[in-house]
Amino acid sequence: MLRQQSTLFTRLTIALDVLVIILAFLLAYEIRRQFNPDLFAFHEYIWTLLVIIPVWVYLLARQGMFASIRRLSRFEIVARIASVHVWGAFIVAAVIFFTDRQVFSRSFFLIFVLASFGLLTLEKGLLRAGLGVLRRLGYNFRQILIVGTRDKARRFQQLLIDHADWGLRVAGFVQVTDPPLLEDVDGIRVLGHVDDLLEICKRHTVDEVVFCLPKDLFLDADGYVRDLEELGITVRMVLDFYEIGLSRKELSFFHEEIPILTFHSKCFDAQQLLAKRCLDICGALVGLGLTLVLSPLIVLAIKLDSPGPVFFCQPRVGQGGRSFKCCKFRSMQADAESRKKDLESRNEMNGAIFKIKDDPRITRVGRFLRRTSLDELPQFWNVLKGEMSLVGTRPPTPAEVDRYENWQRRRISIKPGISGLWQVSGRSRIDDFDEIVKLDLQYIDNWSLWLDIRILLKTLVVVFTRQGSC
Repeated sequence: MLRQQSTLFTRLTIALDVLVIILAFLLAYEIRRQFNPDLFAFHEYIWTLLVIIPVWVYLLARQGMFASIRRLSRFEIVARIASVHVWGAFIVAAVIFFTDRQVFSRSFFLIFVLASFGLLTLEKGLLRAGLGVLRRLGYNFRQILIVGTRDKARRFQQLLIDHADWGLRVAGFVQVTDPPLLEDVDGIRVLGHVDDLLEICKRHTVDEVVFCLPKDLFLDADGYVRDLEELGITVRMVLDFYEIGLSRKELSFFHEEIPILTFHSKCFDAQQLLAKRCLDICGALVGLGLTLVLSPLIVLAIKLDSPGPVFFCQPRVGQGGRSFKCCKFRSMQADAESRKKDLESRNEMNGAIFKIKDDPRITRVGRFLRRTSLDELPQFWNVLKGEMSLVGTRPPTPAEVDRYENWQRRRISIKPGISGLWQVSGRSRIDDFDEIVKLDLQYIDNWSLWLDIRILLKTLVVVFTRQGSC
């Protein structure tokens, strides 16, 4: 019954969203017609709804807008609906471009996208607020029976209290440990022992049973799950086998059969990685175009300044320990690597990185290239190939990685970048490798596409003002 109700609610939500999309389409047409009475008749544009509706419905479903949104914040709802309209606009605009670009009004389509975004956001906001009010008044709520009385169960109960608009109420607790039986847990009654779980569910109104058991308390729950399913009661398990603070956890099914608990050390998901890769490709193409224009002057300057090759190529460590060849315009003398050992005592950095001020190996042209970051232009080729990113961590050498402590290796769990937090945080003033790693981990743990864009903008400021360059 509960599953049927959920299916019905989903279908009603889809129907309501489709009506809102159609309303936005009609509204956009009327608004555009007020400014241009010579706009083509409405039936000339109606065919696009056959494209818009399935695309919008699919994207809304991908963003979880047809499931319960009671636990989503207002910002999350707006962000997800905005994502739907950005991707939807690209897809539908591409269809229009290849089918009817001469007739279709671009301004009409833009008004529709804005109207659809506004109306769907308003609809979801009103729906969430209205259902929240009903739940607070005692309607449309579900009774939750918590199996367990320890910290994990208390924390779960407090979460439900803090979010009363979710419509979930605690019917009571069930004790798993041996008697004597507790009277209550934080003011909520303990209804009995787990041995009497079925009878408790029969005597009280219970929609769901949630097992909140610590990992040191074993309970063979298979029998209880089967019996509760017979009663038509939903069963949930709160996992408490591992407490790993740094990781992000994801419960999924491998081949829809084997449940797998995954711990992520990064915050990137598939959609974010796609967006980041698109930004990398666009930036790499622009960078390579700039490289093509400036290369003749840079090559000539390097050749006139000192003997040796134009490029300095070196093995670097990429994502997950993968090795790749990173090339730059040569900014040092040809024998720089062989002279490095003689300069180890002058290393100004603490940790697995080498850097000295006024390095005697740097050529006159090389100093200019470094100050302007022009020596790094060839790395755009690494970005285009997918070995590097526009923004990431500094690509280390294999010798540096060999000296890493375990916690420092997480910085190579993502692609290295041409720029990063270190480069825009006063790189010449940071002399501790641990501080560099902390900035890299801060970037990994807080990544967003907007963060990449901000770092790229700051990089341009650093390059043009020559702040923090070495």
